[in-house]
Amino acid sequence: MKLETERLILRHWKDSDAAALYKYAKDKRIGPPAGWLPHTDEAYSRAIIRTVLAKDEVYAICAKNRKGEVIGSIGLTLEGSPERPIGPDEAELGYWIGYPFWGRGLATEASMEIIRHGFEELNLSRVFCAYFEGNERSKKVQEKCGFKPHHVNCMTRVAMLGELRVEYVNVLTSEQWSRKKEIKV
Repeated sequence: MKLETERLILRHWKDSDAAALYKYAKDKRIGPPAGWLPHTDEAYSRAIIRTVLAKDEVYAICAKNRKGEVIGSIGLTLEGSPERPIGPDEAELGYWIGYPFWGRGLATEASMEIIRHGFEELNLSRVFCAYFEGNERSKKVQEKCGFKPHHVNCMTRVAMLGELRVEYVNVLTSEQWSRKKEIKV
């Protein structure tokens, strides 16, 4: 499956994306604020593609004006876990974009498209999205997309980094999405 916006193509990850993934995911400004370690080499990035990113609703963010270069990742997690309980018609949104592309509205553009896909094509009732305290960029993306506060996890264990952090969990319902969409039209 492929999703498309004015400036982006969202498509499934391929092994051949490992070099592009490593190029941006090795940057310490990307992973640690989101709760994951910077990538160490292309082999590690390829392993991440084959495991973490090899899910139906996880997409490489590709820039049209850069010949489809992979510049980030976005996805909807449809299965819950004990740490992240979600219902059968709910999902959790996760995303990141490479540092050279910050401040251009690309993460918001990609998020709006995958949220649209979730509500209109997957028939979701709610989408959750979270950010850790201090990650102001992610907070702003969520605000622009219409997410509202749901709850705060005061001391969330970030296993990959061995830290405890404050996590803000937000939610967007299909009704809120429909109203937001109507206002834009």
